[in-house]
Amino acid sequence: MKKAIYAGSFDPFTNGHYHILKRALNLFDEVTILVGKSPSKKTLFTDEERVTMLNELFKDQKNVKVDSFYGLLVEYAKQNDITTLIRGLRPTGDFESEFQMASMNKKLYPEIETVFLMTVGENYYLSSSLVKEIYKHGTDISEFVPKNILRWLDKKGREAI
Repeated sequence: MKKAIYAGSFDPFTNGHYHILKRALNLFDEVTILVGKSPSKKTLFTDEERVTMLNELFKDQKNVKVDSFYGLLVEYAKQNDITTLIRGLRPTGDFESEFQMASMNKKLYPEIETVFLMTVGENYYLSSSLVKEIYKHGTDISEFVPKNILRWLDKKGREAI
């Protein structure tokens, strides 16, 4: 079975993330969406909320697993016998930092490979932080996030951002 990890903060999970995941599922039998826990990063949703909303979103897809992890991504990959990481690339300066991270991951775990998937045109500009900022100011974001994610944002409220 070919397995991969798609890691990120996913705060919130956007249609850009969703599109990268769908394409990864064409390449791999199973993809684990790994919610990164970072004490230095301020998030709108807790780790548990992000895992719950993603489990809801993918409840009918048996080839999508959702988990969270605090620590180095390569340690999670080793512990779960996964040797491929999925990363989405936007034409907004992502490449340099992603290349550096992929190179370090390869140094720490020589068996790991990073697969970069380019975003499609309608998602070039999409980021979780931009979506939150637009939402905060009262603009409709339904075309940028899955429906269940929008419900979570509505439950949290614009004033929480």
